Amino acid sequence: MATLNTDVLVVGGGPAGLAAALAARVQGFSVIVADGASPGIDKACGEGLMPPAVNSLAALGVSIDPTDCHPFTGVQFVDGEDCATARFREGAGLGVRRTRLHAAMTKAAQDTGVSLLWNTPVTEFGDHWAATGGERIQFQYLIGADGQASAVRRAAGLSDARHSTTRFGFRRHYAVAPWSDLVEVHWSHGCQVYITPVGQNEVGVAVLSADSHHRVNQALQQFPTLQRRFRNAETASLERGGVSATRHFHRVVTDHAALIGDASGSVDAITGDGLSQAFQQAEALALAMKAGDLSAYQTAHNRIRRSPALLAYLLLTLGRHDVLRRLSLKALAGYPPVFSQILALHTSPTV
Repeated sequence: MATLNTDVLVVGGGPAGLAAALAARVQGFSVIVADGASPGIDKACGEGLMPPAVNSLAALGVSIDPTDCHPFTGVQFVDGEDCATARFREGAGLGVRRTRLHAAMTKAAQDTGVSLLWNTPVTEFGDHWAATGGERIQFQYLIGADGQASAVRRAAGLSDARHSTTRFGFRRHYAVAPWSDLVEVHWSHGCQVYITPVGQNEVGVAVLSADSHHRVNQALQQFPTLQRRFRNAETASLERGGVSATRHFHRVVTDHAALIGDASGSVDAITGDGLSQAFQQAEALALAMKAGDLSAYQTAHNRIRRSPALLAYLLLTLGRHDVLRRLSLKALAGYPPVFSQILALHTSPTV
């Protein structure tokens, strides 16, 4: 069995793992990323990057072709006739298909010297080494970016978690020119539909619900305005589904291993900033490795999670209580500065 040596081994080559690899390279570490999948990794998500995520990508050297994405300037909540809008105070968000984002991050990783081992699942973990079946990789630091069912988390003994909610998301793209420079969130009881511009002639429709059978077409029937917009629209992708879970792990580090992204816990996707959190985690983790103290990452991870977790709790509460939600949207619509301030607090980076 051949032996490879590296400062950092990242298990998982999705956006969180690639961000961790890029941030580590910024700090001068050698990095190997191993993933059992092929490049072009997709996932059901809203595909809207909040301004902090856009800024993080720029700092990591990730460039996305303007023809492969679409900027958005804020968020709009819609519930029947009630509508509240908030604009970002600094910068713009970016709507981009997950596969296009992954391609751009993969290229940046290659350009900065990250060694990418695709179709290479990690099969065994030892003390500062891991086996892929054909190779043994020795490392100083191990990063688990391998999702909700993280093998790194189990191997490191970091699987003590607290669950609070599990919901389901489904996403499909339509060949429709965006009609707004906002991400629209349409509300009904227990269900949200996100409309995100992801290209010059393409929008993404994502549905979040506690019902695992609540597909995109079914959800659109609850919103007559959206149903009319997409009635004769050509679909631009197959429908893809996934789980949106809220999970908190008491620890995300050992002396030489750390978790990032969904492997380290998650907040319900209703906040729309899962990648913003992952990119901030990547920066904090790289700084902690540079300082030789992963406990600093534990502290930063707790801080990064705090605001999204609170916002998710509040939004999920609104999703369950129709009268409260409508009164809240009327209040936000009547006092736009309040909604803008809430959005500004939510999109302020914490690292």
